[in-house]
Amino acid sequence: MTKAPIIQAQKLTKVYSSGKIEVTALKDVDLAVGKGTFIGVAGSSGSGKSTLMNLLGGLDSPTSGSIEFEGELISRKDKNELARYRRHDVGMIFQSFNLIPFFSAVENVSLPLLFAGVSKKERREQASVFLDRVGLSSRKEHRPSELSGGEQQRVAIARALVNSPKIILADEPTGNLDSQTSSEIVGLLATINREQGLTVIMVSHEEALLKEHCDEIIRLFDGEVKVKEQLK
Repeated sequence: MTKAPIIQAQKLTKVYSSGKIEVTALKDVDLAVGKGTFIGVAGSSGSGKSTLMNLLGGLDSPTSGSIEFEGELISRKDKNELARYRRHDVGMIFQSFNLIPFFSAVENVSLPLLFAGVSKKERREQASVFLDRVGLSSRKEHRPSELSGGEQQRVAIARALVNSPKIILADEPTGNLDSQTSSEIVGLLATINREQGLTVIMVSHEEALLKEHCDEIIRLFDGEVKVKEQLK
């Protein structure tokens, strides 16, 4: 049974200009992601994967085409509306973790709640709950330099989840990790997807992990969707 789309793009195009030079990062991409699915995005460097994720996450605007989230046009929102979209609906995970080095794990996770106006006591309580969920109950007061790469990415996952988003966008979340830790991190995302029904879109070069966990793999080549591989 096909699931209703939570996010979809039509004729999505992004062109970057530098002087007289134009580079088309994405061209006429059509995409429909069913609610509660785990979608993999694959492709070589420069194929448009990160551009796609930035557009879906509201970090950048398309040159043309449209993006709808739960039937609402994201591609036409202003900066304040996009900020609310990122704050409440989308959780983003990056290859480089993007943790604040002088903050503890619990402080890093609680940061999105600060921007949402949550009280300090409640921020800490909620952050602790999500660190427990990703298996870091004993590492809450450690700073990033005191954590392994896998632990840092778990902190980043907890931070992405703390605002109870409806969709997770993970851009090469295992790019800086060894193979065993990569498997654990993607397995954690798959568990969250399966148990909480949270929609996950993940960019990865890890072909085996994509095939093990994803419902569908979308393959980009030179900014265009060339293959959609249904797995489940």
